[in-house]
Amino acid sequence: MMHLITSPEAWAALLTLTSLEIVLGIDNVIFLSVIVSRIPQQQANRARQIGLALALVFRIILLSVLVWLIGLTAPAFSFAGYEFSWRDLILIGGGLFLIAKATHEIHAEVEADDDEGDERSGGSAFFWVIVQIVIIDIVFSLDSIITAIGMAQDIEIMIAAVVIACLIMYISSGPVSRFVAEHPTTKMLALAFLVLIGVALVADGFKFHIPRGYIYFAIAFSAAVEFFNVLAKRNRRKARNPSL
Repeated sequence: MMHLITSPEAWAALLTLTSLEIVLGIDNVIFLSVIVSRIPQQQANRARQIGLALALVFRIILLSVLVWLIGLTAPAFSFAGYEFSWRDLILIGGGLFLIAKATHEIHAEVEADDDEGDERSGGSAFFWVIVQIVIIDIVFSLDSIITAIGMAQDIEIMIAAVVIACLIMYISSGPVSRFVAEHPTTKMLALAFLVLIGVALVADGFKFHIPRGYIYFAIAFSAAVEFFNVLAKRNRRKARNPSL
């Protein structure tokens, strides 16, 4: 442990890996923000905390079974000329789940469905939200940990990077969730991002890699445009009513 603390290479690896883990965690934060927006605020806060705690637990568990995890990338069977590993199947399943969930939420927003169903179901709605968070945590954790394995050799560095990234996700998830809840147009934008991420996961499962830089640039650009749109609406509202 001491040689890692005093090693510049170890600190450089930790900084690089932490940055990558934070970027990969953006998908998880967006999903959490959208999924908890349809349950009461008190339950939403608890669901977000449970979801991020589970994300951390899954990542540490996966790191503890590195040999098994690396084996997930070995071909399990072939079909129609494609070789599929268990990792591929998990990515395809997770991507399809994201696409289906985001499409369902977009439909609910367009049709102006209210949240009465969620409020009536109470505990069952909360349980269903947690189940969805667990499913998507497994998918995102797999992608995140495989990146960690490729970036660092010491498990201590991997675990430290994952813990730091999850803490930053926890700090940022609250403001992101509140912003999404307060601005309906941003929720639609976030749902569109989830469809995009789901398509990328399915493509990865079929060995067609879409560079994540393109996706994250699209997300950052669209988020910047939406930020200025929200700012412009607020300024127009203040101009009409200076007392606000």
